[in-house]
Amino acid sequence: VCFFISSSFHNDEETLVGIINVQDRDSEYNGQVRCSIQQGVPFKLVPSIKNYYSLVTTGKLDRELVSDYNITITATDEGSPPLSSSKSVQLSVADINDNPPVFDKQSYSAYVSENNKPGSTLCSVSARDPDWRQNGTVVYSLLAGEVNGAPVSSYLSVNGDTGVLHAVRSFDYEQFRSFKVHVMARDNGSPPLSSNVTVSVFISDVNDNSPQILYPSLEGNSFMTELVPKAAHGGSLVSKVIAVDADSGQNAWLSYHIFKSTDPGLFTIGVHSGEIRTQRDISESDSMKQNLVVAVKDNGQPSLSATCSMYLLISDNLAEVPELKDLSYDEKNSKLTSYLIIALVSMSTFFLTFIIIILGLRFCRRRKPRLLFDGAVAIPSGYLPPNYADVDGTGTLRSTYNYDAYLTTGSRTSDFKFVTSYNDNTYCLSRNSVLKSIFMSL
Repeated sequence: VCFFISSSFHNDEETLVGIINVQDRDSEYNGQVRCSIQQGVPFKLVPSIKNYYSLVTTGKLDRELVSDYNITITATDEGSPPLSSSKSVQLSVADINDNPPVFDKQSYSAYVSENNKPGSTLCSVSARDPDWRQNGTVVYSLLAGEVNGAPVSSYLSVNGDTGVLHAVRSFDYEQFRSFKVHVMARDNGSPPLSSNVTVSVFISDVNDNSPQILYPSLEGNSFMTELVPKAAHGGSLVSKVIAVDADSGQNAWLSYHIFKSTDPGLFTIGVHSGEIRTQRDISESDSMKQNLVVAVKDNGQPSLSATCSMYLLISDNLAEVPELKDLSYDEKNSKLTSYLIIALVSMSTFFLTFIIIILGLRFCRRRKPRLLFDGAVAIPSGYLPPNYADVDGTGTLRSTYNYDAYLTTGSRTSDFKFVTSYNDNTYCLSRNSVLKSIFMSL
């Protein structure tokens, strides 16, 4: 008995698998042969022409369920006693790309903290394809879409071979708290088959925002001042600090504390409400101007805080206040004011000193003589009396003298200040003696 089997392939019902040829050397009834096949296989034998049988399928073959069949064919003649022989055939079912990739889950969720580093791993998706070889090779990609008006590729990326999703950028919880993307798994069959899955990304909050104080608010350089009645009793509501936090959960739980005050025992603030109340009755000894520095803290880890100043004026109306001055305790402003005062005083002192010096110089110039003659003076001959004789030591004086004289402007008379001898002996002469010796020759 000889068997001829063609190649096997994925098929429909009544698909021809192979041709079987059976031969018996006997003659007549002894040479007539019947073929049969064992039970439990999706195949049957169909007589074709003399001594030939067709092996056909009785249903669809699925390689993913049974990839190999061991078929036993038995041939029996009509002789007496009948003789038979069997033949086993190994049949392999060829693969076709009839299965798309299937994800392990119907949807995926990824959780990431805000302010994450770009490139951090979010989650991993996985799909399986029961097909064989390239028909079962899966490639992952992101479907086109937008997140807050931006392409989804600017937020996430996926590894085509492993299905691992990575963050492309840092996320901000205050901008958006979640978004969805669609990941496609595609095989390499021909034609390729694919399937999609939804990945939801949830951004968790991080305490990265300090509390924002809405009231009191500082507008420009003006300070908000509130009046406290003089007759206010203990527990009276004075004002309220209002603050918000952009974070969520415990990161946005705010508490209020008085950080600094003019009179520590006069006011108190609600830890969770921010309401400022008096602790006792207002007395006459209390300062009219009160300043409170309030700190607002959140409950994050680490905790962030913000401060504000409350300016309170103990008065029934503004008419009782002589003037409103800045109540700020800012030390920098105080130092700046001191520096300005010192600079102003220094400039004023310098200016006054300069004015005094200028006036003194002008006064001295007015009292100074117009002409000052120093040393020997040549007196013009027109000013000398006639028959004037020079004194050269030949007269009644024992020595020759040198005379220094100061002459007044516009006058022909002279006053001698002193007389100096050329010799070692010096004689001091009075004014009359000098004049007498000069005019002796007249």
